[in-house]
Amino acid sequence: MAMYIRVKRMKATYFIQCDPTETVLDVKKKLFALIEQPVTNQRLILFSTEEVLEDSKSLAEQMVENDAVVALTLRKDDNEFEDVDIAQPADFAIS
Repeated sequence: MAMYIRVKRMKATYFIQCDPTETVLDVKKKLFALIEQPVTNQRLILFSTEEVLEDSKSLAEQMVENDAVVALTLRKDDNEFEDVDIAQPADFAIS
């Protein structure tokens, strides 16, 4: 059964079509095609629980459901991952 998740980073949102049986690594490969960041430099975090998603487990195993919001963080130069940064609607207000 196909579903989609919303992967967010800063002001960008990527709508990824996937299947609950796909692994997180499969999703990262789809993101690679969009953002050209190697899968090893991507970290996905389920926004509702703040749990880091494991590459080898399926979306269903990690309770990622249809229309879930997943935060994307990327590896920085110092080999650490950046903090979650998702712009909220108020951040788009024109002053």
